[in-house]
Amino acid sequence: MNTTLAARWQRLTTSLVPDEGIRRATYQQLETAYSASDRHYHALPHIRALLDAVSRNLALVQDREVVELAIWFHDAIYSTLRDDNEARSAALALEFLQHTNFSPERRQRVAYLIERTKDHTQPQPADPDLHFFLDADLQILGSPEADYWQYARQVRQEYRLVPDFMYRRGRRKVLEKLLTVPVLYQTLAFRERLDAQARRNLQAELKAWESGTGL
Repeated sequence: MNTTLAARWQRLTTSLVPDEGIRRATYQQLETAYSASDRHYHALPHIRALLDAVSRNLALVQDREVVELAIWFHDAIYSTLRDDNEARSAALALEFLQHTNFSPERRQRVAYLIERTKDHTQPQPADPDLHFFLDADLQILGSPEADYWQYARQVRQEYRLVPDFMYRRGRRKVLEKLLTVPVLYQTLAFRERLDAQARRNLQAELKAWESGTGL
């Protein structure tokens, strides 16, 4: 898997960053971050899934380079004990983007997309790339039941330092918030394909926590 991701990174960044050393070092930094022992869901397979979503939905993407860079960096900083992961990941992206031929506006676009992943339930502005990016990030919610439960267990592993009673309370709030949002997927394509299954999955997990069975 890593070799393929390395090749994708190379294809994306070769024309953007003249310095091969910077490209190589940044990939190594990202690979190390996403391969950390405390990563179970927010890991390299998640990055691959989002990049695959780009390839399958090119008609929904306006600035592919911006979107793919946001994908690579959006969970680069991920600590379950902090609430500023998105801002720190965006800052890391901006550090790298200083070495690219991106305009200041496109650099800020990458950071903006990353920062908007902090809360998927907020109303979103009319922004096709943002809508696609957020939907791709949430596509796991509408996956087949077995894949969803694997995701839910992986998230619980990432919060393994949090006691069960605290995790149960926090997770229920997250699930309830997702279930009550009028629009879970911003794009029609994702909504038609995933919304119904996502709501069934979320409701099933919420029911499990409410009944005390958990994961």
